[in-house]
Amino acid sequence: MQEDLADVMARVARTLHENQSVEETLDAVVHAVRATVPGVRHAGISIGRRDGTIETVAGTDDVVWRIDALQYELGEGPCVDAILGRTRTIVNDIGADERWPNFAPRATALDVRSQLGVELFNESSGVGGLNLYSSEVGAFDEEVVHVLEIFASHAAQALGKSMREEQLQEALRSRRLIGQAIGIVMERYQLDQQRAFDYLIRVSQQSNVKLRTLAAELVEQLDDRARQSARPAPAPPPLDGLAAPSGERA
Repeated sequence: MQEDLADVMARVARTLHENQSVEETLDAVVHAVRATVPGVRHAGISIGRRDGTIETVAGTDDVVWRIDALQYELGEGPCVDAILGRTRTIVNDIGADERWPNFAPRATALDVRSQLGVELFNESSGVGGLNLYSSEVGAFDEEVVHVLEIFASHAAQALGKSMREEQLQEALRSRRLIGQAIGIVMERYQLDQQRAFDYLIRVSQQSNVKLRTLAAELVEQLDDRARQSARPAPAPPPLDGLAAPSGERA
């Protein structure tokens, strides 16, 4: 590499650790690895689910989606081996490799001659793999593998951070919705906060609807009524789908 590896990795780390959504982080990873790792022409990220299915979630270009879909369809190839075996998989001459007799000729037809796959993360939801493709035979030597492993470590940390932040934001959105729903029930049925919350919990359990979904429906109902009428009704009816709490004022 023309630049010092430490400088390159520092720049990549800053890019990946910016505040981004999971989708933006995935895209940043594949484009950064193509720009950073020597010989890489295409890069993608695949996730192997616990049910055995594999899905591509990010790619630098159309070739990634096409060659990954080909491997999933055939059930063979370096990407499949790397995901299912959770091991690093390197092939530096796909056309001459006998491990994937159905995949190899179709890969070379897409001008893919070398491929390298490494594990990116291993979570309860599945295993993530980072896949590199090159049009050159012998593209991935030990130096490239070393660079990629360092890169993958940064990428895994950034992706984990992004996923945690997205989950936190989702939790905050749920809390806001539930708080709004509690306020609606308190006003409509003249209940205090705790009794309104208990009432929503009972309705959620009896109807087998998640509390967040129930809260979102109540907030949407109120928004719809506000849009439909410029002035409030003197005696609003019970909320759609919810009878007045037994023994409480409606």
